[in-house]
Amino acid sequence: MEMDFSDETKKVSTDHMKLIEDLLSYAAEQESISRNAEISITFVNNDVIKELNQQYRNIDRPTDVLSFALEEGVETIVGADIPIMLGDIIISVNKAEEQANEYNHSFSRELGFLALHGFLHLLGYDHMESEEEKKMFLRQEEILNGFGLSREK
Repeated sequence: MEMDFSDETKKVSTDHMKLIEDLLSYAAEQESISRNAEISITFVNNDVIKELNQQYRNIDRPTDVLSFALEEGVETIVGADIPIMLGDIIISVNKAEEQANEYNHSFSRELGFLALHGFLHLLGYDHMESEEEKKMFLRQEEILNGFGLSREK
C-alpha cells in the first residue's frame, strides 16, 4: 500500500512514520486491501485539526484524528488491480502527546493507534452505534496486538 506522509508540526520522526507505515501495511493485509491502495497521512497541531473539525463535523474543538474517505465501500477496494485512493488521515500531534500521557503509554503507540483508527474509518468501520463501536474497537485491538503494538510500548 502506498502512503504519503506530511508532517506540518515537524515533531514526528521518520521512525514514527515507519512504524505507522508498517502497522497500516499489516492492517491492510489483515483486511485484504489491495496493494494498489493509497492513503495520505498528515500530522497537524490542535489549531488546524480544530478548524477541520469545525468545518466538516460542526464541532468547535480539537479532536485526535479525522478521516476523509474517497471510496464508497470496502467491496471496491478488496483485491482491486488498479490504484485506489482510500482517502486522508489527519492526526493532531498535540492530542497524541496528551493522550499518550493520559493513557500512560508511548507517543509511538498513540500515533499508531490513531493512524489505525483513521485507517479503519477509511475502510468503512464506524462507532456511531453501540454494535458498530464494539466491532471497530475489537478489530483495532486485534490488529494492534497482532502487530505487537500493545499499550505498554
